[in-house]
Amino acid sequence: MKKWVKILLFSLLGVTLLIVGVIGFGYYKYWGKFKTNEEKYPHYIGYIDQESALLNDKYELCGDKHIAFTYNGAAYRAYYKSKKIFRKNILNDYQNKGFSDSGYLNFRFLVNCEGQAGWFEVIEMNLNLEERELEPEMVNQLFSLTAEARHWNKLDYEGTPLNYYMYISYRIENGEIVEILP
Repeated sequence: MKKWVKILLFSLLGVTLLIVGVIGFGYYKYWGKFKTNEEKYPHYIGYIDQESALLNDKYELCGDKHIAFTYNGAAYRAYYKSKKIFRKNILNDYQNKGFSDSGYLNFRFLVNCEGQAGWFEVIEMNLNLEERELEPEMVNQLFSLTAEARHWNKLDYEGTPLNYYMYISYRIENGEIVEILP
């Protein structure tokens, strides 16, 4: 095949792909994506109401107050040194004072660019994932341990410090921590 024919075919292929891409994007943007009920769900995934959160007045969010990693948390990058050390520290410091509750204790929170955890939302559930209150003293103890700055890294992106979203879920059986997620 002659060189000009190949160039013409590749040019037509490129233009065709470009047109299909533009049409596909337009279809998705205007007809294909699911509608969101903005009244029922006014905030993004991972949103924590900074007015009603616990420890909301102790620290400040840095910079433009943008929150990174809102969809799944910072996970393994967030732990100071490693999750293994976090788990070891929590298990060493936690004291079961005769607690008999079983369930999940979930903390959703923000960590500022200085590695300070605050803006906590607490969700307490039984083992069937139904919301129910757990022993308040146990919840307060795990809240205090989780909020300690020694557990959290300062994260940055290309030299710019980040505020980030994080969550911890404790599975508790008969007052003992059996699993720490994520």
